[in-house]
Amino acid sequence: MNAGRASDRPSSGLVIAADVALAATELILALRPRTMALAGGSTPRRFYEKLAGSEFPWSESDVFFGDERCVPPDHPASNYRMASEALLSKVPARVHRIQGETCAAAAYESELSQVFGPGLPDFDLALLGLGDDGHTASLFPGDPALDVTDARVALVRRPDYARLTLTLPVLSAARVALFLVSGESKREALKRLIAGDDIPAARVKARRIVIIADEAAAA
Repeated sequence: MNAGRASDRPSSGLVIAADVALAATELILALRPRTMALAGGSTPRRFYEKLAGSEFPWSESDVFFGDERCVPPDHPASNYRMASEALLSKVPARVHRIQGETCAAAAYESELSQVFGPGLPDFDLALLGLGDDGHTASLFPGDPALDVTDARVALVRRPDYARLTLTLPVLSAARVALFLVSGESKREALKRLIAGDDIPAARVKARRIVIIADEAAAA
């Protein structure tokens, strides 16, 4: 199936917002993406809760995930569980979750192919977070997954949980990459992202990059 395209109205760049979740919701309502990859974390959760109460054409949308821990969907650490509780259980979107319980990259490759066909998926929107160390999705500094160019999904080994993540070529093929950044602890990473330093988040080269940050992170 060929997915619809997002609007071109919102601009690239940095937006400093008192309420990151509200600013992100307003942006999504302007973009109206048909295909999107969601992120985990506390900042996206507040955004999902606001988005759940908005007027958005969910029945026309295919929702994927940028990464997932290798845990069952009801596990407290599951990105799917968080997104489902905050948003997806309340809207009629077509949801394509990463099967964390099997942690099979090939299964999610197949899920992507069903919607986008062969080749790189061209998401209308890739929602991304920013770790203190500059990681995004489950692409961490120094990890071999950063250099994967021949697959759309990669397995990542971490001390807490193994994970599956979309690779950099997939994230960079997105029409819009939206980073949500909040908290003083992200200040240095945000500065490095804006400067284009060698951190994983700065290696995402989507056609448009929008960063919404709160005042604590952007100070």
